[in-house]
Amino acid sequence: MNLTPRLRKVLLILLEKDTTMSVQELAERVGVSKRTVQRELEYLGNELDAYGISFESRTGKGVWLSGDTEQKKKLQQELCRSDDYDVSDREDRRKRLLLEILKDKGLKKLFYYADLFQVSEATVSSDLESVEGWLEEHGLKVTRKPGSGTMISGSEENYRKAIRVFIEENIDTRTLREAYDISESEKPEEISYHSISWIFKEDVLKKVTKCISGMNNRKILSLTESSYVGLVLHITIAINRILKNEIIETKEELLQRMEKDEDFLLAEEIVARLEEEFAISIPEIEKAYICLHIKGAKHQGIEWDGAKTVEIERQELLEMMNEMIDAYDKEAAFVLKQDNEFIQGLLAHLQPTLIRLIYDMKIANPVLEEIKSSYPDIFEKSKNVARVLEKWVQRPVPEEETGFLAVHFGAAMVRMEGKQENLRRVRVGIVCASGIGISRLMLSKLDKMFKDRLWMETYGKNDITPYIISKTDFFISSISMKNVDADILWVNPLLNDEDIDKIGQKLYYYERLPRKEQEETLFSTELEQINLLAMQIKTIIRYLEVFKVSNDVTFGELVEAIARKMSPYGDRQAMIQADIEEREKIASQVFAEFGFALLHTRTKGVMRPSFSVCLTKDGKAFKDPYFKGISVVLVMLLPVDENIRINSDILGYISSSLIEDYDFLLTITGGDKPKIEEELSKQLRKYFNKCISQMQ
Repeated sequence: MNLTPRLRKVLLILLEKDTTMSVQELAERVGVSKRTVQRELEYLGNELDAYGISFESRTGKGVWLSGDTEQKKKLQQELCRSDDYDVSDREDRRKRLLLEILKDKGLKKLFYYADLFQVSEATVSSDLESVEGWLEEHGLKVTRKPGSGTMISGSEENYRKAIRVFIEENIDTRTLREAYDISESEKPEEISYHSISWIFKEDVLKKVTKCISGMNNRKILSLTESSYVGLVLHITIAINRILKNEIIETKEELLQRMEKDEDFLLAEEIVARLEEEFAISIPEIEKAYICLHIKGAKHQGIEWDGAKTVEIERQELLEMMNEMIDAYDKEAAFVLKQDNEFIQGLLAHLQPTLIRLIYDMKIANPVLEEIKSSYPDIFEKSKNVARVLEKWVQRPVPEEETGFLAVHFGAAMVRMEGKQENLRRVRVGIVCASGIGISRLMLSKLDKMFKDRLWMETYGKNDITPYIISKTDFFISSISMKNVDADILWVNPLLNDEDIDKIGQKLYYYERLPRKEQEETLFSTELEQINLLAMQIKTIIRYLEVFKVSNDVTFGELVEAIARKMSPYGDRQAMIQADIEEREKIASQVFAEFGFALLHTRTKGVMRPSFSVCLTKDGKAFKDPYFKGISVVLVMLLPVDENIRINSDILGYISSSLIEDYDFLLTITGGDKPKIEEELSKQLRKYFNKCISQMQ
């Protein structure tokens, strides 16, 4: 909802009161004049239609909100989640002003912005002057018309480029972070819409997200989180402009070039879905731009299919990389070329880089200044690397791209230096909402990347105690962790290249420090832990459930069936069902890319930790689109008791094993309970032995 902070406050008061209220009383509650409240209500428009709620007013009676009670609760929750920025934060305020200007080229008076941001018109005027330079850099001009207002002018192509650049520059800042709710979400398609409505229509963004997230395409699924969000926002921009009949002129040369590209077929598939969803006709040139965006996006892995990569074949690309490595440091070149981790990382980075350079696509580098100041030698050497790249592509290489090259070369040098020193293993804690889901995926990825350089343990947000902090060097977290006195590195849940590099730098630092002092662990305490561990593992194996349901069931019906299977008592079934559904609202636990759903939650509905397997009766996929074509649902339930830490660690190990050990997952999909029990025992035996070895 596109509402001012003051109007949100007005609505919350009306929802809280839930009865008729005079405008004067409302004004007093808000702390403004009666006229100001009346003016705010004039901006309300059709914002409440989506909730089936209407604003009512009657002379002599007052004002109130009319509608269904449940819908009012939904609106109240939405408003409470809505972004509330700090007026005194000038940088944040100016970014929001820029967003508001980009949202609509139409005339707006200074009063409109002053009221929106709750500042004076003089402050808005000053802010406007500060953002003019940025707009002009991107071919847009601010025009002021005395008595009428402010508007921007420029070509449609420059207009869209400006919005795209703004998103790229701010995708990891507070202004746009809420756009995909990165702090709480475990899936990139779980986009939060409450703040992105500053620039997009909420329903358009939701429909675009639905189209893209519903595509079971390898290239889409392998996109890094920021590239996925960038693709969704890029397409949303295009749809918004098309709905306003603002179309980019066709560029025949670009269109002909893209039509021959392998990714153009994917762009056509995306456009076909969009045309059906929005009932519109999308110009061919938009397909070319979507294709271009896909080609310039970053992926979590890289695969060669024998096709050309921007007219540079693999052999040529490797030749260019050899020249780049020699240009960086001739003495270190031989060792760098033997570093497979470095070669694969640079190779994956270069493909989208070449696309960006050849098609003059800008990219923001939020850590550029930090790289230049903290690693001046590495950055200077990387300039030589950039010059090699310039020679090959016949295009200038911006400092932003040079900065990213410095990160790759710098990380490789860190690894080289590490092999020549006496280093210790670093203890790292990985934190997510529960300690079972996304943290386990992160652990698996980091284990492959850094292997024996670190000890890793996963934690839920509420598991971090002073003792845990005392024995952990630093934490890696995908969620907000306020009031925790520890070294915490915030990362995207899917760990992009930048995150990996930051983690590598942290490891480099801690490997060279003395080990943290830990509280003495008495032998009797270790025995108790071993005994508890063995007992909980035995319980999970003993009470393993394997059952089947019809593939016609909806998600809600499946959760209900799971609850009945997990407990014979009606009150406990209700708890289990409610807790699973509440956890699903935070972030979907249906992982189409892995072929299963992992429903996990803490609940008072169970008295012991449990692992269960649910399959479809005919072995085919669930028909409900919500399941995204999977046929296996795994259920992990944790009791709310004093053993929460050890229980979540055991079940977390099972979830990571499902991803790392294909035979384990294959056994589960077979549906044979004795075989599943045997394989589960095998996995938990590994876990038990690992825990024992760590105590030694």
